[in-house]
Formats: sequence, C-alpha cells, structure tokens
Amino acid sequence: MKSIRSLLLAFALLAVLCTPWAAAAAEPRLASLAWLSGSWGGVRDGVQYEEHWTSAEGGMLVGMHRDLRAGRTVGFEFLRVSQRGDTIQYVSLPNGRGETHFPLKTLESRRVVFENLAHDFPQRVIYWQSHPDSLSARIEGDVNGKLESMQWAWARRKLVEPPAEAAEPRKPR
Repeated sequence: MKSIRSLLLAFALLAVLCTPWAAAAAEPRLASLAWLSGSWGGVRDGVQYEEHWTSAEGGMLVGMHRDLRAGRTVGFEFLRVSQRGDTIQYVSLPNGRGETHFPLKTLESRRVVFENLAHDFPQRVIYWQSHPDSLSARIEGDVNGKLESMQWAWARRKLVEPPAEAAEPRKPR
C-alpha cells in the first residue's frame, strides 16, 4: 500500500512539473516589464531629462532618453528591450551610435537588471519602480577598479497633445 501511494505521488508530481504552465511560469516574459511603459521626466542640476517607453506589444518595448539644458539637447539615447525565445535583452544606442546589448540578469515584479560585463561602462542597467507614478534607473560598472554609477529618478508625465490645428491633416491645394 505504501509503495502504491509513493508511486501515485510520483506520477502526480511528474504531471505537475510537465505541464506547459509550469515551464512558462519559470520563463521570463517581456510582458513582465509593462511597468516601464509611459512617459517619464525629471530635473537634476539644471538638466531636464525624459524617457519614454512604448508597450511590449509585438515582442519589443521601444524607448528613448533625452537630456536638455537651457532648451538644447545635450544627450540622447535610443533604447529597446526585446525577447527572442526565452532571452530578453536591453539594447542602447547612445547618441544614436553603436548598439550595446545587455542580456537580462534578474527580473523581479518591479525591478530589472541587465548586465554586460564585457562592456566598458556601464556594465549594468537597472530599472525599478517603487510607486506606479515613479520610475528610477541606475547604470553602473567598474572603472579602473572602482564602482562608478549614475542614477535617475523620474515622475510619470502626460504626453503633450498637439494643438488642434496641427492634429488635423492638411488638405492638398
């Protein structure tokens, strides 16, 4: 009787472990990063900085970051987070030049770490959200044996709607 119970327990455990939802639950999904989506902005040391992220539809979040000082762009970056199979990666193009890939290292409910130890700086890109209307990011890495970092804190922003006359398409003459 004891061996039958053990056998039934083993089959039940095997059935649970082999179900598709059990495997899918362990696999990171791009949809888990939906909290990044939106328009974010802040100001530090006279620099206005903003970051915008699309939804994760189509297997990719697309983003951009821009820094403004005295109304002039002093830096920008094109960003994307994509998933192929069970691999998620963050890709940055600072000032629109040269892609750098950062594979996913850890993903929690409102915190994500991407890491590329072969890159000079940064080696890690970290985003987290402590409140639905805030987003924080940190880049960090080893520079000459010392951990260096930069950090941003944004508040959710509403996109500015264009004036009504600009929203209507122009008619050909």
